[in-house]
Amino acid sequence: MESTKVLDVKGMSCPMPIVRTKKEMDTLHSGDILEVHVTDKGALADMPAWVNAAGHTIVDQKEEAGILTFFIKKS
Repeated sequence: MESTKVLDVKGMSCPMPIVRTKKEMDTLHSGDILEVHVTDKGALADMPAWVNAAGHTIVDQKEEAGILTFFIKKS
């Protein structure tokens, strides 16, 4: 998956990963993909909920070595 921008919020706890993700999404254009790396397990529920509420789409998601990676396409 090719992303437009990568956001590293590893080590941050709720709500900072969502706050930082929103801030980065505001800088992107429609159709751009933000790759977010997060270690807070709360993001498994929080990120999809925020993405849906904001009208964006998670196009891919994976977990590897305790790091959650979300690929979010801006609406």
